[in-house]
Amino acid sequence: MIALEPVAYRHGDTDLTGWLARPQGQPRAAILALPTIANLTPAVERRTAMLADLGYLAIIADFYGTSDGDFQVLAQDLRADVDHYRARIGQALATLRSLPEANGLVVGAIGYCMGGQAALELAREGHHLFAVASFHGILTTDRPAVKDRVSAPILVCHGDADPLVPREQVLAFWEEMDHAAARWHFHSYSGVKHGFTDPGSDARGMPAIGYDASADRQSWAAMTSLFDEILG
Repeated sequence: MIALEPVAYRHGDTDLTGWLARPQGQPRAAILALPTIANLTPAVERRTAMLADLGYLAIIADFYGTSDGDFQVLAQDLRADVDHYRARIGQALATLRSLPEANGLVVGAIGYCMGGQAALELAREGHHLFAVASFHGILTTDRPAVKDRVSAPILVCHGDADPLVPREQVLAFWEEMDHAAARWHFHSYSGVKHGFTDPGSDARGMPAIGYDASADRQSWAAMTSLFDEILG
């Protein structure tokens, strides 16, 4: 597995650490990987290494400056102010863009669970990204996209049996994206719960989450196909 290298950065008074995966040879693009509510986990580390195997320079963002503590409380505090939340995410993106290895590369973003929401927040804010992909991400926002602000093509991969993102939120997201004139793909997998890309989901004993091997494979293939289509 590709080794991850720490990258120190800062947002306000908070010291943060990104984790960088380098591909062999010249990167085809750079990807910001936004993690789950639990911040740095083996699952997101594995995904970032997979991105490097595909030729991408990839870095895991740091939401809190720690991977310990009550993540529900940390996440609630971070997301209490949408400007603060977006600035924290934006700093991770700026850190990736500032790396010498990223010079001249187009940049995209992917995210899982809370990280999926974070990736969508970058798109809503109008950051110039070649694509954004959300896997079992939260679809709600405190600041919906406005017309013609979203420039990045969006892919959302969603479990239809995810109780954290019920169908009314899905429909509201579709309407939000249509109102914003965004370019979006939405893949929904029947009977699939939250956290479907993480093989460790079943062991957590939480009824809302569960691994699904087919949805995991199909969603990753959807992302790689979209990236190949855009990048050529």
